Amino acid sequence: MVARFLLLICFALLGFAAGAQALPPELEQAWRGARLQQGDVSLVVQEIGGPRLIELNPAVPRNPASVMKMVTTWAALSGLGPEYTWRTELLAEGGARIDAQGGLRGPLYIRAAGDPLLTHEELWHLLRELRLRGVKNLSEVVVDRSVFGQVAIDPNEFDAAGDRPYNASPDAMMVGLGAARLLFVPDTVGRKWIPVIDPPLPGVRVQGEVKYSDAVCPGSPSVSAQARQVGAETLVEVAGTAAGSCGEFSVYRLVQSQHDYFSSLFRQLWRDLGGTLAKGVREGRVPGNARVLAWSDSETLADTIREINKQSNNVMARTLLLTLGAEKTGRPATPAGGARAVMAILAEQGVDTRGWQIDNGSGLSRNGRLTAGGLASMLDAAWRSPLMPEFVSSLAISGVDGTMRRRLRQDEVRGMAHLKTGTLRDARALAGYVLGASGKRYIVVSLANGERSTAIRPFDDALIAWLAAR
Repeated sequence: MVARFLLLICFALLGFAAGAQALPPELEQAWRGARLQQGDVSLVVQEIGGPRLIELNPAVPRNPASVMKMVTTWAALSGLGPEYTWRTELLAEGGARIDAQGGLRGPLYIRAAGDPLLTHEELWHLLRELRLRGVKNLSEVVVDRSVFGQVAIDPNEFDAAGDRPYNASPDAMMVGLGAARLLFVPDTVGRKWIPVIDPPLPGVRVQGEVKYSDAVCPGSPSVSAQARQVGAETLVEVAGTAAGSCGEFSVYRLVQSQHDYFSSLFRQLWRDLGGTLAKGVREGRVPGNARVLAWSDSETLADTIREINKQSNNVMARTLLLTLGAEKTGRPATPAGGARAVMAILAEQGVDTRGWQIDNGSGLSRNGRLTAGGLASMLDAAWRSPLMPEFVSSLAISGVDGTMRRRLRQDEVRGMAHLKTGTLRDARALAGYVLGASGKRYIVVSLANGERSTAIRPFDDALIAWLAAR
């Protein structure tokens, strides 16, 4: 039995021996504790401007989960520039006039730009600009989404959790990520929770009850909220118990398609601003003679990728890939066009993308593939680029923010790494940059696939800590 145990350890470490350097003794215990097959893991650790320290299966394509977002955001930053913005425009036909009562003759056109993070507040300000120009009464609204092709997805397709915001469909006229907020307000006198849907959407109502507790707040309330379609209505069924001392809290859910959600939101905001809408909202194209009445510019791309990478936002990453496709391979954009644009940009940088497969740019996929060696070379190219500060600042800081906020919080590691994490069933990934105690910086890529992929987390944490101490 002892001989068999030693043999297993030898096989587990065999993959490292074939690389640039065998696994350091400081990490051997963490590796053995993970009990992973070396064939299920790819590792690359490289000193920036120096040697490759660890190498295991660097050319094997693996599912990177949300680490795929690093590829999308870096390619977009390289291809579009940090100051790139999205402009959403309100237009009218060339000869249209505003009458004395504020009526706009002809439709109001909206030229959607594919802004990944157009907020409710920004849409309100855009419509307010229209009101300030004297427009009050609209006949109809025509939304031009032609910057993208037929890119809508079934939110249930990936894991049958179609009401969860991470499954949101990309859309050229997406507002607030397409998710409604379910706000729970404590009624301390009546000892109950009052649910409020924001924005208040027609045909959407809450069913069930969250029980009120007098306990001392134990932390973030854990309640269930599941949206389902019942006839023409969307019911959000809520359940659970929450302590009133926690104060109000929110849950986000997808309750309508992106098109229906925007239509409902537009109607509500326009009504709140004192406007009227006679017919409704439909799809169409902006005529060639249209004139711009008002517009809204997004945050810069450099700011946008911070939201995508630090919070690992799927639908924003999907939309960014489509934007890159629209600008580089032509409109209407498709995910395939975006993927071609990514590959072309990385090829120019000398990145080895053999074996890579990019489908939606977010990593919420069973088909996406990257190699650890190729990703390490991309991270090296990014570090040597003038755009390095913008890219690195988009990554989560160990123990500080984003998806790394609760991880690697020890004093010697906290703040020493900028990383992107990835988590799917049977896939775990970690990649980014680590600052060592000596002042040297390191690139690290860890990709694990298979039934035991979750077991790699302690090893990854030990790896980052080891690099931070070097």
